[in-house]
Amino acid sequence: MKRAIPVLVLTAVGLVPLWRYAPSTDTTSTEAVAPAPSASSASSSTSSSGSSALVIEGSVVNTEKGAVQVEVTFDGDRIASVRMLQQPVHPQTTAAVPKLIEATLEAQSADIDTVSGATITSEGYKESLQAALDEQDASASASSSPTEAASEVVAGSTVNTEKGAVQVEVTFEGDTIASVRMLRQPGHPQTTAAVPKLIEATLEAQSADIDTVSGATITSDGYKESLQAALDAKGA
Repeated sequence: MKRAIPVLVLTAVGLVPLWRYAPSTDTTSTEAVAPAPSASSASSSTSSSGSSALVIEGSVVNTEKGAVQVEVTFDGDRIASVRMLQQPVHPQTTAAVPKLIEATLEAQSADIDTVSGATITSEGYKESLQAALDEQDASASASSSPTEAASEVVAGSTVNTEKGAVQVEVTFEGDTIASVRMLRQPGHPQTTAAVPKLIEATLEAQSADIDTVSGATITSDGYKESLQAALDAKGA
């Protein structure tokens, strides 16, 4: 019996680690947090106001301190935001950039003051900014300029005169008479001399309300009748 006691003691001691290292029944898991998406420099996007935003990169300006380049986001004609794409790695530049951007948003132009202690960076910033503004102006002008009117060619009626057939062909650009060409005309010296004068008068008057050419009355009347028919067909 004396030997049995140590055996029981050893058995009990051996069970202690098993109790201490029993598997956990907790089923809570930890989810990995996805990294936030990085910002992208898209050429266009939609602003908070619903209008299409235009993103333009300014020119790269190499200064004594390093390269300077801005990226401007326009909301219509308004400067919505400015971001630095390149800037000198310098304490004065780091401190100056927020001031330059704030001044830009307030002035809505590149006509801003330089930041004391960062004159070189300020000048490079303004130059790159102005390049972006110039490009935006050019883009706005191109989109707002009227589309070039398509040319339309209309032949007038054939007018038979005592001297021969007369017929004109008129080229319109929009509602403007751009040119007149004779399709038919009498083979007569007076007609040959009169036609350039009739065409010149037509382009100036932009109508068939022109004078006859002295010495070529019959041809002039036939010309005006054919011309009027072309104008009527065009609806001018």
